[in-house]
Amino acid sequence: MRVLVCPDKFRGTLTARQAGDAIARGWHRARPEDEVEVVPLADGGEGTLEALAPPDDPGATRSIRTVTGPLGEAVEAPFGVRGDTAVIEMALASGLELVPPDDRAPLRATTRGTGELMASAVEAGARRLLVCLGGSATNDGGVGMASALGGRFLDVDGRQIDDGGGGIVALHRVDIRSVLDRVGTVEIVGVTDVDNPLCGPSGASAVFGPQKGAAPDDVVVLDRALAHLAAVVARDLGADRSQEPGAGAAGGLGFGLLAFAGGRLRRGVEVVMEAVGFSARLRRASFVITGEGSFDAGSLHGKVPAGVLEAAGLAGVPAAILCGVAGADAPGATVRSLVDLVGSEMALADAGGSLERLAEDLGRDTATPDGG
Repeated sequence: MRVLVCPDKFRGTLTARQAGDAIARGWHRARPEDEVEVVPLADGGEGTLEALAPPDDPGATRSIRTVTGPLGEAVEAPFGVRGDTAVIEMALASGLELVPPDDRAPLRATTRGTGELMASAVEAGARRLLVCLGGSATNDGGVGMASALGGRFLDVDGRQIDDGGGGIVALHRVDIRSVLDRVGTVEIVGVTDVDNPLCGPSGASAVFGPQKGAAPDDVVVLDRALAHLAAVVARDLGADRSQEPGAGAAGGLGFGLLAFAGGRLRRGVEVVMEAVGFSARLRRASFVITGEGSFDAGSLHGKVPAGVLEAAGLAGVPAAILCGVAGADAPGATVRSLVDLVGSEMALADAGGSLERLAEDLGRDTATPDGG
C-alpha cells in the first residue's frame, strides 16, 4: 500500500510533523513493506508556517524580525518565504500564547506586530502574503496591523487613537492611502478556519473575546467598538466588509485585511493543501490518514480532517482519523483515539508513543486494496 499521512497538530503535545512521523513509525511496525509519505497540514491557525515553510525545507527560507508584541512589548517573530510568497503566522507576533493568562487584555492588545511582519516581508521582495489568522490575543479589527503599514486612525482632534480594541471607541476618521501605497500591488490572502462576521452574537468579540480575557462587560465594549469601526470604515472608504465570512477571524484581523489592505479571505486548509500539492499526492495513495488533537463536530467544518475527508471521498481513497479525543463520528472514515487506547493521562504524558501504538493497531487492522 501507499499511505498518505497528513495530520494537523495535536495541540499542546505534538506538532503536525511530530504527529505525522509518529503515525508513520507505528504504521511501519505493522506493515514494514508499505510506502508511507508524511505531509503535515494546517488550517490557517498555529502551525501553518511550519506546514508551508518548514525550517528544513531547502525551497523555503525563514527570517526573524523584532516586532511589537500584543501588549506593546518587543517579540522575535519569524516569517517564511517560498518563491515570491511569504507566510506570516499572526499568532507568532500577536498571539495569545505570547501573553500570560493573568495578563490577557483584549481592550489593549494590538495586531501591530503582524503588520510589521507584513511590511518586512514586502521589503524582502514578497509579492504575495499568506496571513494566517488564528490564535490571536487581539480584538482590534486589524487597526494595529494597518497602522504599522502607514494607516491613520484618528480621533476627533486628529490624533492617532490608542492601540487595542478599546481605543477604537474614539475613532473619528480613517485614512489608508499609505497602506495601499505600500501593499496595493501585493496579493494578500487571509488564511482562516472560521467564517464568523465582525460583530454581533456570532462575531469576534462575543465568540472569541472571553478566551482572550474579556469579561462580559468587556465583550459589550469590544463589540460596540468593532461596530463603530465598521461604520466609520463604510463612511470613509465606501464599503462595509463587516458581514463577510471570516471578517471576525483573529479578533477582526480578517476584516482589517479586507478593508485596509485590499486582501481576500480563503479557507485555510484549502490554501495549505494547494500549496503542498495535496491532490497529486492523494492520486498516488491507496490509503490516507489524517488527525488532530480533539476531533469533534467542529472538525468537520473548515478544519484539516474536513478538507482531507472531502478530498479523499472525491478521489475514492479510504481514510482514517487518528486523534487524541474523539467526540464525533466521520461518515465513511475510521476514527480512533488515544484516550480510548491508553486513557487520558497516558495520552498526554506520551502522546507520540501512544500515537505510534494507535497507528500500529490501525495498520494491523487495515486490509490491502486487494483484500490481503
